[in-house]
Amino acid sequence: MKKVASLRYGVIFKKAFCDPEIFTAFVKDMVGVEMEIDKVETEKEFDPSIGRVQSRFDLFAQDIKNRVIVDIQHKRLPDHYHRFMHYHCAALLEQVPNSYDYQPPMTVFTIVVLTSGDKHQQAVSVTDFDPKDLHGEPLGEILHKIMYLCPKYVKDETPEPYRQWLLAIQDTLDEKVEESDYKLPQILKIFEHIEKDALSPKERAKMFDEHANQLWEEEQVAKKKPEWIAEGIAEGIAEGEKNKAIETARKMKSKGYDITVIADLIGLSVDEINSC
Repeated sequence: MKKVASLRYGVIFKKAFCDPEIFTAFVKDMVGVEMEIDKVETEKEFDPSIGRVQSRFDLFAQDIKNRVIVDIQHKRLPDHYHRFMHYHCAALLEQVPNSYDYQPPMTVFTIVVLTSGDKHQQAVSVTDFDPKDLHGEPLGEILHKIMYLCPKYVKDETPEPYRQWLLAIQDTLDEKVEESDYKLPQILKIFEHIEKDALSPKERAKMFDEHANQLWEEEQVAKKKPEWIAEGIAEGIAEGEKNKAIETARKMKSKGYDITVIADLIGLSVDEINSC
């Protein structure tokens, strides 16, 4: 049994996966792509920024020879599906130099690791940008993908090689792992990188800061919950009342009432009545 730092912390996750050997092995098993790289960048940003938001990539590597870019993100956010789609698109748009050629020279894969879980409770899910025919068959035109990984929901039926990586990530969350349960040398190397006794004072300080921020965020969410519940109930009531008004307007229209008369009586706009 080895004592390790938890991969739920960004500083620890980056420490492990910025190793090119670990990064490339993980990418190969997740998206089936071979990469040849010398380094993995952390906190990567494009200068100038793409669009109105400055995207920051936790782990970023590009293989010029094989024309592949991969970024790995590690953070659970309320909008992570939309946020990381934006990051993914930024990595695509950054490659397009002008309006004469819209095809990025390199394929982009984004891998999002959600160690805290997700409301959909899926171990592996994929956003596939390739067009498909009416039978669901891909055309093979666009290879870019976003993959979402939730180690919390790995099951016996989760296929390999996803399963072993997800189990290893999940296993670190209680800060101890049984090394004999794992065979991949890159996973064993992860455990070496994040061994508790091997952490620097700076890494420990960042980990504690992340923990404190996480506790603060959870406290803010707990304080807001009653307010959100009340707002949700109010919105539900308002939506119900509007639905009733629309149904009444629909019935009055069918009986030949003038649209402007219905609007005055029901309190809906003329456009809303015309569309119901």
